[in-house]
Amino acid sequence: MNIGTLLIHNAGTADAATGALSVPVFQASTFDQSVSFRDEGAGVEREFDYARSGNPTRKALEHTIAALEGGTNGYAFSSGIAAVSSVLGIFSTGDHIVTAEDMYGGSYRIINTFFKRWGLESTAVDASNLDEIKRAVKPNTKALFLETPSNPLLKITDLHAACAIARDAGIVSIVDNTFMTPYLQRPIEKNGADIVIHSATKFLGGHSDVLAGLAVARTEALGKEIYRVQNGFGAVLGPWDSWLTLRGIKTLKARLTMQQKTAAAIAKRLQENKNVEAVYYPGLEGFTDKTVHDAQAFGAGAVLSFKTKTTEQALRFLGKTRLAAAAVSLGGVETIASYPVRMSHASMPRQERERLGITDTLIRISAGLEDAEDLLIDFEAALG
Repeated sequence: MNIGTLLIHNAGTADAATGALSVPVFQASTFDQSVSFRDEGAGVEREFDYARSGNPTRKALEHTIAALEGGTNGYAFSSGIAAVSSVLGIFSTGDHIVTAEDMYGGSYRIINTFFKRWGLESTAVDASNLDEIKRAVKPNTKALFLETPSNPLLKITDLHAACAIARDAGIVSIVDNTFMTPYLQRPIEKNGADIVIHSATKFLGGHSDVLAGLAVARTEALGKEIYRVQNGFGAVLGPWDSWLTLRGIKTLKARLTMQQKTAAAIAKRLQENKNVEAVYYPGLEGFTDKTVHDAQAFGAGAVLSFKTKTTEQALRFLGKTRLAAAAVSLGGVETIASYPVRMSHASMPRQERERLGITDTLIRISAGLEDAEDLLIDFEAALG
C-alpha cells in the first residue's frame, strides 16, 4: 500500500475482538494469569502480564510505527528523549558513538551529560560532510547518530551514503526522523538505517496534546536489545497517550500536505523581507544540499528557520506575532515560533551554539494549519 493508505489501514485500525474502528484504550496495569495455573491451561501463558512489559493499546501503536517505517519491531516511550535515551541504553561503558553536531538540544544534553557520566564516549561532526563521519569512526565506535534535516538549521545528511559508512564499519546507524516522519522520509526502508527514532509529540501526535517517543528497529536482534531497555528501564508510553498518538497518525498525510505548502510560502516570503538575513528550508531553490534531500525524501517538510539582521528584530518578532505561538516544540496544528537559544538549545554552551550558527537572531518556525495568507500578513507586521 502507498503510505497515505497505510497511515489509515495499519496495525492499529480495528479491534479484533469487537471490530471497533478505534483501538480500545486498555487502561490496565496488570492482567489475569489464572489460566496458566489450571490443569487444562497448563503451559499456556497470556501475552500480557504487566503494563510495563506490554499493553494492547501500546502494542497497536508499536506495530503501526514499525509498519510505517518498514522495520521489524516498534517501541513506544513516554517522550521523545526517553526514546533517544533508551536506544542509547543498548550501548555500554567505553563504547563510542559519532553524532551530528547540529542536532536537537535535548539529544545533545543527554549524550554530553548523563551518558558521558556513565562512560559513553561521543564525537560530534558535521554530518553533511561524509569524510568527517569516516574520520570520526574509532575501534570502539558502536553507532552513528544522525538527524536530517537537522534541528534547528536544517542541514542535510546523505542518509544512503552515511548508513553505508556505518554498515561497512560494522556499527549501528540511528536516525532521528522527527522532522520528516515516515510520510516524507523512511530511513530504514529506503536508506538501510538500523534504528529510527521519533519524538511523536511532534508531527505524529500532531495536536500539541501528547508527550510520546517511538523507536523502530530494522532487525529482530536489534529490536530485542531495545525491548530489554524498554522493559527494564520502564519509560513506557501509557495506553491513553498511545491512543492519542494512533489517532494523530491517521491524519498525518492531510496535515503535513497543507503544512508543507504553508511552510514553502512562508520561506519564500521571508526571503523577500528586508529584515531577514537568511532562510533555511529544503524546499527553497539554492538551499544547500537540496539535491541530496530531494533524493531521499518525499517533500521539504513543515519546519523552517530564519535569521533576522539583529537580535532586537528577532525578539520583536516573537513578541509581536499574533498567530504563531512563541513556544517550545513543533508539529502541531498551530504554527509555533521557537527561539532555539532560549528553548531547544539553551543547554548547549553559547560558544558551541555560535560556532554552529545557532545565534540570537535565529528563529525556528513550525507551520500549522492556519490560512497561509493570514500567517504571511502577521509575520510581515511582526518583522516590522
